Amino acid sequence: MRALSFAVALAALMPVHFVFAADAVTSSATRDYSIASGPLGDTLAQFAALSGVPLSFDANLLNARQSPGLQGRYTVEAGFARLLEGSGYDLQRTGSGFTLAPHVSADGALELGATTINSAADGVALDTYGGGQVARTARLGLLGNRSINDVPFSVVSYTAKTIADQQARTVGDVLLNDASVRQSAGFGNFSQVFTIRGLPLQSDDIAFNGLYGVLPRQIITTEALERVELFKGPNAFLNGVAPQGSGIGGSVNLVPKRAEDAPTRSVTLDYASDTQVGGHLDLGQRFGVDNRFGARINLAQHGGDTAIDDETKRSSLIAIALDYRGERLRLSTDLGYQKQRIDNGRSVVYPTGTKVPDAPSAKDNYAQDWTWSQLEDTYGMVNGEYDLSDNWTLYAGAGAKHTRENGQYSSLYVGNDGSGRVGFLYSPHDEDNKSAMAGLNGHFNTGPVTHQMNFGLSGIWGEQRSAFEAILVANRVPGNLYNPTQVPRPSVTYFGSDIHDPRIVGKNRIKSAAVSDTLGFLDDRVLLTLGVRRQTIEVDAWNTTSGVRNANYDESITTPVYGLVIKPWEHVSFYANRIEGLAQGPTAPTTGVTNPGEVFAPKRSKQTEAGVKLDWDSYGATLGVYRIEQPNNSTSFTPGVVNGTFNVDGEQINKGVELNVFGEPLDGLRLLAGATWMDTELKKTAGGATDGNRAAGVPRFQFNVGADWDVPGIEGAAVSGRLLRTGGEYVNAANTLSIPAWTRVDLGARYGFKADDKYITLRANVENVANKAYWASASTANNYLTQGEPRTVKLSATVDF
Repeated sequence: MRALSFAVALAALMPVHFVFAADAVTSSATRDYSIASGPLGDTLAQFAALSGVPLSFDANLLNARQSPGLQGRYTVEAGFARLLEGSGYDLQRTGSGFTLAPHVSADGALELGATTINSAADGVALDTYGGGQVARTARLGLLGNRSINDVPFSVVSYTAKTIADQQARTVGDVLLNDASVRQSAGFGNFSQVFTIRGLPLQSDDIAFNGLYGVLPRQIITTEALERVELFKGPNAFLNGVAPQGSGIGGSVNLVPKRAEDAPTRSVTLDYASDTQVGGHLDLGQRFGVDNRFGARINLAQHGGDTAIDDETKRSSLIAIALDYRGERLRLSTDLGYQKQRIDNGRSVVYPTGTKVPDAPSAKDNYAQDWTWSQLEDTYGMVNGEYDLSDNWTLYAGAGAKHTRENGQYSSLYVGNDGSGRVGFLYSPHDEDNKSAMAGLNGHFNTGPVTHQMNFGLSGIWGEQRSAFEAILVANRVPGNLYNPTQVPRPSVTYFGSDIHDPRIVGKNRIKSAAVSDTLGFLDDRVLLTLGVRRQTIEVDAWNTTSGVRNANYDESITTPVYGLVIKPWEHVSFYANRIEGLAQGPTAPTTGVTNPGEVFAPKRSKQTEAGVKLDWDSYGATLGVYRIEQPNNSTSFTPGVVNGTFNVDGEQINKGVELNVFGEPLDGLRLLAGATWMDTELKKTAGGATDGNRAAGVPRFQFNVGADWDVPGIEGAAVSGRLLRTGGEYVNAANTLSIPAWTRVDLGARYGFKADDKYITLRANVENVANKAYWASASTANNYLTQGEPRTVKLSATVDF
């Protein structure tokens, strides 16, 4: 006993290392770990961080011992047992937590003092950087869930806390936190289109738990999301070809909420100017032996007038997430229904003169009162994982969705003084998608080299049905950007298909198989990722007006990836990659060219990137440089020959430098900041007309400075601010039309407090505080403008009970 008392007293006098987690996981839950060898104290801290178990230990005692690290799938107790083999410590359960106690031999001898692992309900969530706004891990397609600092790519993962504190209603609101992303409206409708590294990402090409083609089209709400993961750069190897072929500059994956070990019972009431009111109910519970079964339900409803004059929006969401987590088997299913209705939605603007007119007042609405859009999506997916052994896991997933989209749209075509003409389009659209994936991943060693192997199959099957009514250019009615007047709905002058029963206009089938290996050298301080994916794209298309088949596309191509991570020091990772993007190749026109109807192979885009990532536990930073080469269509002409030759030898080159800072560098101060500088060039354009020009819709720079600060002396109170700065950009490839740079400032505050046994959080945010009028973006392909949102006040009260 005297030996034990001395050991305990000695431990109390020595430095103690603390690690806490916000929610302790159940010890029976299993997950994959990849922890490099090193001092025992460091490996224990990493394991505790990844598993969610709060940890308090004597670093001086434990770091004197070396650990081989941990590779594979383990429960909390099994992982600790493996790490502690031969260390002289045993794992003991004490109430709600664990204790590391020195091993007692048969004669009762005791050598070292005890170290305790507590199970606390508060502290810092170690799967995130300080402040909980950005996660340390993200799902990278075939590679699975990986630590951001261990992969050779630029990735950021925004959490549900960021979504809640900023009152972000849509995925677009969340992505504005990154300086490499800006947003515009869709072509002829009100969808959200994201420009990443100067190249567009359609909302149709956003993944859900790694599956394409499952999410709602056009606009995606956030109430049921746990993470919004942004991958920067082409990603044809990681995720396969996106259904619409966009996302060359980057991709987005959404992670749904799951039931946590602590029950979730939350209700939020909110308001947004002018009269948008609504609520959100979030209920989650685990039950059964070891909390193996879980259910999470999110219900949301919003509606009313927006801050834009005469514009009205309504939205509804039902999302149900069920899951099971056993010793070896894990299952989950996600079911959802989303409906959006927009009346008098502000239209995009097409400049037709020799200059772009100034943006009107931020609140002005130049849409016609007969415009509307309704988006209705029903979707679902199921996923499963089974551990074949400690080293190998089999997984599979499948999903489907049905979309019904309808709307009348009026775009405005304006001259130098803002006067112009109003177009008309009515376009019902139905869509059905099915998506599936399966694979095997595992790890093993060959001598001193570690391997993380992945094998995967994926497929998407889609069918689109569309019709339209429209007017000819000559029949457009008068309109004005600054003095809009309401006109009757124009008479239809031409149409396609039956608007009451749209015919099939497209079918697509995208299938692929992939394999990769991440080789670890020097105790995984050097990680080399090699992989290849074979992809087949099959597309059938029919003319909407005549119903005549006008495309029959079937091409295959192989896309490789090479990536390297070097970690010379504890907090520093250097990375480099060469990765490709892929999209359906074009088909030559049937007239006016020497090669009518020729089908071209899939368009392969290429990126090379290098950079450095810094991780100081509570905050991190990344700095990278990249070059993306994207092929473009062009038609070349020979002197004396009437028809030209259609080909794909044109090229757009985007080069850039990116800087990002995130986390909590000072106690109570959290940052989401970044900057990107971009240079673009067009090459081998049709007839050389725009060779050397900048690409349309790509500014030279984009800056974000966001900060969130705890108010001293007032527990639970915080204030926030964000500045968005975007450089000027050209509207057309000829570089004759341009829009100026713009700056937007957002401010916010929140206060959380406990009332009886309930926790209440009050939030207030003001976006575009100065009500700045500006053109937010120019379309990269269709030469239209999207105006920035006006000053918008958002208020909410959340009660956790």
